[in-house]
Amino acid sequence: MRAAVQHRYGPPSVLESSEVGIPLPGRRDVLVHIGAASVHPGDYFVMTGEPYMVRLVFGLRRPRHGIPGRDLAGVVAAVGKDVTALRPGDEVFGWSTTGTLADYACVPAENLVPVPANVSVVDAAAVPTSALAALQALRKIANVQPGQTVLVTGASGGVGSFAVQIAKAFGAEVTGVCSTGNVELVHSLGADHVIDYTRTDFARAAKRYDVILDNVEAQPLAAARRALTPTGTLIPNSGRGGRWLGPLGRIVVARLLSGFTRQRLRPFASIEKRQDLLTLADMLASGQVTPVIDRTYPLDEAADALCYVAAGHTRGKVVIAI
Repeated sequence: MRAAVQHRYGPPSVLESSEVGIPLPGRRDVLVHIGAASVHPGDYFVMTGEPYMVRLVFGLRRPRHGIPGRDLAGVVAAVGKDVTALRPGDEVFGWSTTGTLADYACVPAENLVPVPANVSVVDAAAVPTSALAALQALRKIANVQPGQTVLVTGASGGVGSFAVQIAKAFGAEVTGVCSTGNVELVHSLGADHVIDYTRTDFARAAKRYDVILDNVEAQPLAAARRALTPTGTLIPNSGRGGRWLGPLGRIVVARLLSGFTRQRLRPFASIEKRQDLLTLADMLASGQVTPVIDRTYPLDEAADALCYVAAGHTRGKVVIAI
């Protein structure tokens, strides 16, 4: 099968298009013939091995799994003998920890759910990592309630475009922050208000928010806190930071500050859960959430796709069509 393969950490040039063997599913696994796989900034961090703390998880000297990518959608090609909920021919989407930029991937059955009938494989592939992060931030961390005010920075990006729609589905009054060229897009996602950050600094405006999901973290924590209500929740979620520890320093500061204020400063790490993915499948089926696809690349241009994502100016998601 075709696959994008890397044997060392480094710039996008480390990715090679190669022929590798088709993996065999274990007892509880599903072999998926991948139709599309989306990429996000975390895939770029794993490819480069920076910040260096990612190597503690993915391999100290080289990537433990040579095929990058985490999100996928496709058709079940075969199932392990203990899998009963899925059958060959089923369209599924979900996540894999062994790489998805390939023709096939073996995935634990519990990491997959059916693609809704009204959703394309490309759209389904765009969902898992980014939409799960948005859902968990707003529901589990912030516990967003109807009538609350929610501000989303990076509202036109991968996580942000989902967060605007999910917050609206929860009944919140939503404000999105984006650049001039994306104002119309963010309005179309359902935002009640849109702030063009090139003209207005949300932290200096009079409005205060019950929840801020900060996917950009362009503001110091103290400045972002000024835009919160006295008991509001700030969720830093850019994933960026220093070369060695990434966002860890900012996370530690946020945790320390939380002990001295009624405001909740809650950095978090999204954890994939099947039940949350089923929730998102329902929201896709009902039309409450619609993925925004910025660009689609072929598999042999995976390095270009990762470079584009790393630049930090995507409108929604970038998908590799396989």
